Amino acid sequence: MKLKRVILIAAIFVLALVVAGISVINSSRPTHSIKKVAVSKVKKKKTTKSKVEINWQKASENKPYPDVKKYPKMWIKVSKKKQRTYLMNGKKVLYTMYCSTGENGKNATPAGTFAIQKERGEFFYNHESGEGAKYWVSWKDHGVYLFHSVPTDVYGKFDEKQAKFLGKKANSHGCVRLSVPDSQWLYQNAKEGTKVVITNK
Repeated sequence: MKLKRVILIAAIFVLALVVAGISVINSSRPTHSIKKVAVSKVKKKKTTKSKVEINWQKASENKPYPDVKKYPKMWIKVSKKKQRTYLMNGKKVLYTMYCSTGENGKNATPAGTFAIQKERGEFFYNHESGEGAKYWVSWKDHGVYLFHSVPTDVYGKFDEKQAKFLGKKANSHGCVRLSVPDSQWLYQNAKEGTKVVITNK
């Protein structure tokens, strides 16, 4: 009996040591360490918006321009806030062009509803502003407010410094600047009487 009691006491003592050891091991491991690692990994993952490359020498979209014969009621919307020109069919956007509208103040592009006018040409130069442009189409005051390419000098050479503002900043004298291919397409395809809506939104 005494031997059995000694063995039982020894077994209880060993079991107590094992339990105590597990408690020590568990207490030495921080319960929040896994959470901290997870949080730190999440913090390291920063979402960065990719900057859109705008090339004033290329069409704004990698798809064909709309066929005006299929969209006889196509109209043009210009967003001064977004610096975008949209070719519209009803409420549907057919094509989006990068643009640069007029700066604030006296050079601001007027907002409102207008229409493509009969005046248009392949090149002009304004001695007063010291700038010219290619592929222009009038939409207000018969040759005053135009859609046209990014600006050129008197010889028709494009001003690359000014062209870099396309789609990013209002930088014209009131006209709506477009990329070279976009302005050429509009010059060749925008019909007289086509509705043009200029918005501040």
